[in-house]
Order: sequence, then structure tokens, then C-alpha cells
Amino acid sequence: MADNPGAQPEMANKNGNAAEGNGRHPLRLTFASYNIHKGVGRDRRRDADRILTVLHELGADIIALQEADRRFGSREAVLPRNLIEEQHWRIVPCAGRPASMGWHGNAILVRREIEIIDAQSITLPALEPRGAIRASLRHEGHAFEVVGMHLDLSGLLRRKQIGAVCADLSAARTASVMMGDFNEWSPRKGALQAFAEEWTVLNAGKSFPSRQPLAPLDRIVHSSHWQCEHTAVHHSALAAVASDHLPVKATLTLLPA
Repeated sequence: MADNPGAQPEMANKNGNAAEGNGRHPLRLTFASYNIHKGVGRDRRRDADRILTVLHELGADIIALQEADRRFGSREAVLPRNLIEEQHWRIVPCAGRPASMGWHGNAILVRREIEIIDAQSITLPALEPRGAIRASLRHEGHAFEVVGMHLDLSGLLRRKQIGAVCADLSAARTASVMMGDFNEWSPRKGALQAFAEEWTVLNAGKSFPSRQPLAPLDRIVHSSHWQCEHTAVHHSALAAVASDHLPVKATLTLLPA
């Protein structure tokens, strides 16, 4: 497997925190976001095994998925639950329907050793059904929030949706990470300007379309509690055909308060 060589090697958050000099053990996790296109690859075949192999390649601790459920009917999950569990994942319980994996196609997977404290859906302002999911997690004594989302094609609605998620997280006032398909073509501007100063928007690189990426649609955003060590677009041979998006990932360190 190969990651994007043009990705940012290291980034500090806006508070300039450093892992050294603190008496408590910091938490280091790898986050990833992947729009799996309902399991349909560039060859127009629906192949859950192929998606699962790409997820394994990522080596991430927490993954936000978009388009994880079929759109019509019972909105059945694309990935079989038993195969996910065989790969030592747990699905954050936030499904809107019995056969679904997530909420409006958004799902979050966590490694088994990560504790799931709570999970909630977030309704987003939109002309068509859109939503986000928030997971309250704990690992090695550290509590934090993770949001997975798939934003609108409209720039104005994307700004409102980012504002809705940020408002939801502000009540928690804890370390947070947002991930998803933001549908924002601008590297730094556009709807991304809706994030306040306490948020760091990472630019892993171009992730869409998967064959020859032109736009950084897939994003990871973290609060000032985290320090980013590395970001990348995962551009393996299999990822290039498994979906129309490539996964993005970031390794973050959560420093003790």
C-alpha cells in the first residue's frame, strides 16, 4: 500500500501543544475517513470484501464511513456486520433502521479496545436528507468525541451544516475530531471558513476522484486538544478502484489537560 507523498508530514495545532514535558501519558490514535460509495467501485461492481481490505490497509483506530448504507428500501448496510467484527472492529450503535449500519449513510467503526460511552445522531439543515453521527469514546483514560458526516453539495448549506455540528460539540467542551466527505473543493476557503479558531482543518491531499484525484473533498478536523503528527491520502492499488473516493487519515496525539 502507498500513501500520498504530497501529504503534510507534520502539523501542530493552533495552541502549539507538545507531547513532551507532561507527566501523564498522551493518547496517540490514527483516524480515517472513507466514502465507500455504497461499496460500488470504479468497475461498477459492488464488492464488500474489497472495501474491508482497504479498511484493513489503513491501520486506523477509528474510521468514519460515508455512504455505508444503500439509499433505498430498507437501507441495508453495505458491509456485513460479521465480517466487520472478524476484523476486530465495533460499529458505533447509531443506525436509523434495523438493516442499516449508520445514520443517513454515516457510520463510525472503532477498535474493540476503545470504549463507546454514547452515540447520537445530529440532524443537519438540508434540502435533502442529511445527517451526522457523534460518538463519545474513551481510551486509556482519555475521553473524546468523534463526529462522522457527509455534507451537502451546496456551499451555503455546507456552512450551515458545519455550524450545526460545531454547536453540538460546543456543549461537550471536550477533545473532538470531525471527519467526512465535506464536498468542499477549495483547499482552505469556501465552507471551511465556518470553522472557528479553535478548530484545525487538516489538508491530507486530493482524494476525489480515486483514479486521478483532483479535489480534497474528504477532511479531518480536530479541536485544539490534539496535535497532528501526520496526514495522508491512502492511495493503494486497491483503494484506487474500490470506491470513487480515496480514504484520508491522520495520526493525532491527545495531550493530558
